[in-house]
Amino acid sequence: MDTTLLDRAYDFLQAGGPVVMILVAMSVIALAIILVKLLQFRNARLNDLKPAKTALALWRAGRIEEAISTAGKSRNPVAQAIARGLRGHHRGLPDTMIREEVMRYGGDVLQNMRAWFRPLEVIASLAPLLGLFGTVLGMITAFQQLESAGNQVNPAILSGGIWVALLTTAVGLAVAMPVVVILNWLERRVDRLAHNMDNYVTQLFTQDLSTDEVVPASAANSSRQQPRFHTVPALAGE
Repeated sequence: MDTTLLDRAYDFLQAGGPVVMILVAMSVIALAIILVKLLQFRNARLNDLKPAKTALALWRAGRIEEAISTAGKSRNPVAQAIARGLRGHHRGLPDTMIREEVMRYGGDVLQNMRAWFRPLEVIASLAPLLGLFGTVLGMITAFQQLESAGNQVNPAILSGGIWVALLTTAVGLAVAMPVVVILNWLERRVDRLAHNMDNYVTQLFTQDLSTDEVVPASAANSSRQQPRFHTVPALAGE
């Protein structure tokens, strides 16, 4: 059974020619990149926002050392950004220094999360074009064979050539479509990370007005003295 499948795969590659072989290689590269990115996102625990929320609650309660410890132990980038901002507050650093450090960290994280997106974009856009190119070459070959047959034209020659030619287009689309879907999903995850990082870090420089809870004097003074921390332009772009 395994030998039969291997033989069919070999015949498939032979029928498609070099174009199909290139497309198969591109699909293997895309699969490897996707698996690496999924593992990277999983290790970063992007959905685990509990440490960031807990750290902010502890900070508002005046327990800044516990807040730093809670955020610093998490692998979530949002919690790590919170930890950096809290350390800056705890050391009494000026707002500009805290802002620059958190923005630097956030930009570095987003850049790492977006790494290897460009090769996926190239594969997603190039695979259908390469498949179409293979189809055009196959059609040219089929009509050349038809012309060389002269008066002894066999419809099987033309139909067989067209089938082989269309094979490359089908393979190109089969490679591109899942890559496009997964790439859009990955980009959406990075965009959500940028939003969460901006949302949670900004809370270090503002007060929660959704409740009647009294903010500790130290935190209130800090938020009055510090301007609102905008991270969207710096963190959302590459």
